[in-house]
Amino acid sequence: MTDNLAPSQRWRSVGLPALGAVLAVTLWWLVTWAFDIDPFFLPAPMDVVDAFLRLPGYLAEQAWVTFLETIIGFGIAAVGGLLLAVLLAASRTVERMTLPFIAGINAVPKVALAPLLLVWIGFGYETKVVMVVLLCFFPILVSTMAGLTSTPSDLGELARSLSANWWQTFVKVRLPWALPQLFVGLKVATSLAIIGAIIGEVINPEAGLGSVIASSGQSADTPLAFAALTMLAVMGAVLFYLMAGLERLLAPWAKAITS
Repeated sequence: MTDNLAPSQRWRSVGLPALGAVLAVTLWWLVTWAFDIDPFFLPAPMDVVDAFLRLPGYLAEQAWVTFLETIIGFGIAAVGGLLLAVLLAASRTVERMTLPFIAGINAVPKVALAPLLLVWIGFGYETKVVMVVLLCFFPILVSTMAGLTSTPSDLGELARSLSANWWQTFVKVRLPWALPQLFVGLKVATSLAIIGAIIGEVINPEAGLGSVIASSGQSADTPLAFAALTMLAVMGAVLFYLMAGLERLLAPWAKAITS
């Protein structure tokens, strides 16, 4: 029976997303063909492919810059958000003291902070990494806290009946229960990480795909800008599915209890 289910599972995991991508590209091409849209306004898929083939090394180099900024910032936000969530979930007093402050900081538009980051940090890649951290940190923090504070009371009572201390209860009960919520925040943060990196690169267009988009707008090279946007979309999809795969590895039981 497992052998019969495996092909259908592979189809849902790989075939359906691939089919969706093909349909989206086909619809894109049909729109540009049917309405005879000028490539300056909306390039056809082949125009984007031509732009990539024109400068493959340059685009790959800029994509690597954006990828590094995204991964570094995402990693810092994930570690910091997880640690702070554990601290807040462990102490209601600390939570009440700090959570309004954190929520207030998150409400500040990150684009408005970009010029200040340039003044405080400078024009290096650090500014982009900080922007990624600012966008990713709060969703990871909130989702992890939601998971850590939603442990069923009967599981807590079971741990206490087995004479488990706070740390044992946290590691064996609360953290595993929080993993699905934690990965919700991580998957949301993957797209936000790329957005943060692009915001930093557009504000300070030294390198990265954001600088490609900014310079393409100045030179009216719309297909090149769409090539950069396509690479960003692929990067976002890869990061999202990496988080989804990690979730299936660390919490294979999550889907069974939530479906």
